[in-house]
Amino acid sequence: MKKQGFPAIVDENTEILILGSLPGDISIRKHQYYGHPGNDFWRLLGSIIGEDLQSMDYQNRLETLKHNKIGLWDVFKAGKRQGSEDTKIKDEEINQFSMLKDMAPNLKLVLFNGKKSGEYEPILKVMGYETKVLPSSSGANRRSLQSRKSEWDAAFKR
Repeated sequence: MKKQGFPAIVDENTEILILGSLPGDISIRKHQYYGHPGNDFWRLLGSIIGEDLQSMDYQNRLETLKHNKIGLWDVFKAGKRQGSEDTKIKDEEINQFSMLKDMAPNLKLVLFNGKKSGEYEPILKVMGYETKVLPSSSGANRRSLQSRKSEWDAAFKR
């Protein structure tokens, strides 16, 4: 089944962009980035910026990210996938990263949320951005929240 990604959440003030792969089924149903309650994304990012993103409604989460100069997008505009696992993504269409220079002229750092999105790190690196692949925030990631948190923290404190 073909699944569509979401538009980029970036503006002229965005300095850090976090790229996932493609929204999972629950996120697509909710029309929200990282909408699955088992995904640690909002907990990880909230602890880094000192905000309780987990308890906010989605719109406030996005506003808080924008206030902190953080944007969200996915590597894939669309792709076929049974379920929500990154390893099952096929026939993927990559987003137009060339648009970033206009959409987010102050962008400096691109972080990849997990290995699948991280496969596209060379594309953004060649465009002149600083990049880092982070351990996935997915609930399917068996690494402890604390060990992931320290890697995420380090990426933001470059």
